Amino acid sequence: MENSPPPRMPERFRGFLPVVVDVETGGFDCTRHALLEIAAIPIELDDEGYYVPGEVATSHVEPYEGSEIDPKSLEITGIRLDCVLRGALPEREALDHVFAKVRAAVKRNGCQRAILVGHNAHFDLGFLNAAVSRVGHKRNPFHPFSTFDTVTLAGMAYGQTVLSRAVQAAGLEWDGDQAHSAVYDTERTAALFCAVLNSWRRFSVKESGQ
Repeated sequence: MENSPPPRMPERFRGFLPVVVDVETGGFDCTRHALLEIAAIPIELDDEGYYVPGEVATSHVEPYEGSEIDPKSLEITGIRLDCVLRGALPEREALDHVFAKVRAAVKRNGCQRAILVGHNAHFDLGFLNAAVSRVGHKRNPFHPFSTFDTVTLAGMAYGQTVLSRAVQAAGLEWDGDQAHSAVYDTERTAALFCAVLNSWRRFSVKESGQ
């Protein structure tokens, strides 16, 4: 049987580019708690048609005026809002920075739009959409409600739904000391997403006789 060419990203997900996103926040309610960190990693294809994480785009975010912050959330994330080295940007600037890199990845991969990948994706998308609405951002590259959720994928593939356990079940490294950082959690979620998709890719290649 002839070898079929590796898949192209525009055809694989109906014109969407999967982009893994993680946010760190001042609580659980996107309508009143502050967005404090955001990180995004596009998923791309290597020359053999396997999925690999792209370059991370990230920003610390200044709490918007009137937002609430639960001290318990800061205890979990370790975020110090008074740290001068944090380099936080206002929401609009933070979104501009991350969205510009996401749009570039979408264009580079020949796709039409980004689709958010997250672990409990509705949480990240909720805070993202709330920030977009607050600042009136007109160039949000993400689909407004569709997502890929690694909770579901990891539950199907490995029988695990907690991120740390799913990552380890996939044979990947997990460092609990770095957890609850937007960049680290995004990197680990991206690696998990790729592991699931590449397992399916290997299965498909084997079945097709390549």
